Amino acid sequence: MAEPTDTPLRSQEEIAARVKALEALLIEKGVMTTEAVDRMAEVYENEVGPQLGAQVVARAWTDPEFRARLLENATAACAEMGIGGLQGEDMIVVENTDTVHNAIVCTLCSCYPWPVLGLPPNWYKAPAYRARIVREPRKVLAEDFGFPIPDDVEIRIWDSSAELRYWVLPQRPPGTEDLGAFELAALVTRDSMIGVGPVKAVGA
Repeated sequence: MAEPTDTPLRSQEEIAARVKALEALLIEKGVMTTEAVDRMAEVYENEVGPQLGAQVVARAWTDPEFRARLLENATAACAEMGIGGLQGEDMIVVENTDTVHNAIVCTLCSCYPWPVLGLPPNWYKAPAYRARIVREPRKVLAEDFGFPIPDDVEIRIWDSSAELRYWVLPQRPPGTEDLGAFELAALVTRDSMIGVGPVKAVGA
């Protein structure tokens, strides 16, 4: 899925340039090594990221008791699967249903549940998304993400903070009754756990 159209390319380039400049400065000052930077990137790409959140979602889809625990205390439920840590100390999961669709944002900065979603996308940190998703969520989801929500479905926006980080339990797609946990996890996308996109279609 394409990133929102109102996130200027220039701003994305500026963010990338700042990250590279900061990385170079940290290495130059001896605060971090190139190897440490590479290792951190590897951790968040392969060991901490949306694939872990997808595993949690798949288990919640197949295990009603785990789903109940996840909705009651997401941090503890994720810890059962060995998932947690920095930026995920206090997480809350909100569930999509036939009548309610949830999406998350951090209106102040870019608070985000890293252990289950990985690195936040640039658009999540952009002022345009942070302001507009609160004011006109239906329009943003339809126009910026190509993800229209029916008019008869309520949209709820959850504002993450340094104290609480929200993420979404998407609905299990129909036609997946015979799929195992591994196959189900492959259907879950990062955007579906933020609430700005769908899960993958079966067979896609």
